[in-house]
Amino acid sequence: MSEGADAARELLEELARGLVSDPDAVAVEEFDEGDGVVLFELAVADQDYGKVIGRGGATIKALRRVVAAAARLRSGASRTRVMIDVVE
Repeated sequence: MSEGADAARELLEELARGLVSDPDAVAVEEFDEGDGVVLFELAVADQDYGKVIGRGGATIKALRRVVAAAARLRSGASRTRVMIDVVE
């Protein structure tokens, strides 16, 4: 993966670990979807889904923005698109 995607993955893991009760359960898988799109699948413990998603999805939206900005900054590509799915 690109340097931007690697940095974004590390940032997502670190931020997610800070949000949850069980940081050891945090796992991030990275998939290159092509055309500058990177998909991250974020897995957390069952009791932590609500903390990661937040009220009205506010927390996950903020995570998406911050991680996407980090990926763009590191890769130098203004068209890098980051998607984050919270999975079981």
